[in-house]
Amino acid sequence: MNEKQLKALQKKLNYKFKDPVLLDAALTHSSYANENSKNQILSNERLEFLGDSVLGMTTAILIYNSRPDLSEGQMTRLRAELVCEKSLAALAKELELGGYLMLGRGEEKGGGRDRPSILADAFEAVLAAIYLDGGFKPVMSLISCYFTEYLSRPFLSNTDYKTSLQEIIQIKSGQTLTYILIDEQGPDHDKSFTVEARLNDKAIGTGTGKSKKIAEQTAAKAAVEQLTVTK
Repeated sequence: MNEKQLKALQKKLNYKFKDPVLLDAALTHSSYANENSKNQILSNERLEFLGDSVLGMTTAILIYNSRPDLSEGQMTRLRAELVCEKSLAALAKELELGGYLMLGRGEEKGGGRDRPSILADAFEAVLAAIYLDGGFKPVMSLISCYFTEYLSRPFLSNTDYKTSLQEIIQIKSGQTLTYILIDEQGPDHDKSFTVEARLNDKAIGTGTGKSKKIAEQTAAKAAVEQLTVTK
């Protein structure tokens, strides 16, 4: 990476490296390292390994501090959403990391600069490079900057509410969750189902839908909202 590129990327990261070699290493894909093995160039795989743990710790702290309304199960699900490949690749694209990657010829021709898995791995490697160069504080600053919007969103939009509800209640042992069909209306081609979610045989949410599955999800959503408010 030339000096102009180095300055541009550091500006996007809002961090100036004391040892720029670390940033170079973070952006070196294994395909490039393999093609240049005679020069003893190492890939970003080891940094990616470290970055995965740094990212997990950082997001856990952010979620814990910014979302006191969430249970342990909810925090786990939110962290999983934040650190998944899709989310990390999106952040890498926002930083335009793809343009700075050092790729092998085959990976370059195959569109590696836009491949989600490569971008996500590079993002984790960059986090590790920042951590090794400057410690935990600049990593936290970077992640806070890019995850603030996600952390402020209402929890569980467009998600599997039945799974989320199960995770919430299983924190306490001895809980029994059931879904009971309490109403069914309309002709066969246009039926409407109403389901009740019950915790230890007590109703905690009711939902209606065009199928039993949808009605159960709606009931679970109502139950999650109720339990979250009452916690």
